[in-house]
Amino acid sequence: MKILLLQNKVHQNIDDTLRHVEDLIASRTEATFDFLVLPEMFISPYQIDKFADYAQDDNSRVIRFLKNLAEKHHAYIIGGSVPERSNGSLYNTTYIFDRNGKLLKKYRKIHLFSITYPDNTTFKESDVLSRGDELGLFETEFGTMGVMICFDIRYPLLADKLTEKGAKAIFVPAAFNTFTGPLHWELSFRARATDNQVFFIGASPSADSYGTYNTYGHSLMVNPLGEIVEKLETRNGLLECALDLRMIEKVRNQLPIRKNKIPLHDIESS
Repeated sequence: MKILLLQNKVHQNIDDTLRHVEDLIASRTEATFDFLVLPEMFISPYQIDKFADYAQDDNSRVIRFLKNLAEKHHAYIIGGSVPERSNGSLYNTTYIFDRNGKLLKKYRKIHLFSITYPDNTTFKESDVLSRGDELGLFETEFGTMGVMICFDIRYPLLADKLTEKGAKAIFVPAAFNTFTGPLHWELSFRARATDNQVFFIGASPSADSYGTYNTYGHSLMVNPLGEIVEKLETRNGLLECALDLRMIEKVRNQLPIRKNKIPLHDIESS
């Protein structure tokens, strides 16, 4: 299962960003890939006051661009995320297309990012965004796959639920910042991969993206042992990796974390 992950630079102009995405894909030497993974808010600055300006809907040009990528490269597209406008509300949404450009899943971020920084400034997605209420699961010829968005990865029960439903790899478009990134970026991905014994793929925009948000970058791929198998630094670039899904069962047999899990409702409280 071949993965191509893009850590693209978000430009002020959407057309410039889309051209940059195409240039990154064209820069590679390998002919084919099965999954193309884009970052969270890959066409929008990660700013509360900008989401509405960059909002898309199901028929917008950015969504058509993703559909066309799927058709052109005959690959599954994990369309990062975009600000989605629907029925008067805004969502942080991932569009997923199959190899023929058919929309497989539209996943809306469930856990909306909220933080108070050491200087007491705050950031709350819920000020302008609404949360989703459906699991991010979709089917492929490789089996069931999962998707979460950024802050979702901090919630082990969500990752556990996706794994229980059969997800073999969980794609995470994300945009940690230069405060949370050094603290928790690798830790979060390695912990969730270790807990669930599946592959985790994290795609971030590059650190030099347009806007005031200090994006961390460092996109990565983590295997079911919790090992980082590929990663980037802060600048724009791409990762390519072939994931051997047979590793999941091998790891679970060697270290039966999932198999020995006891349902918490079976444990009596004192």
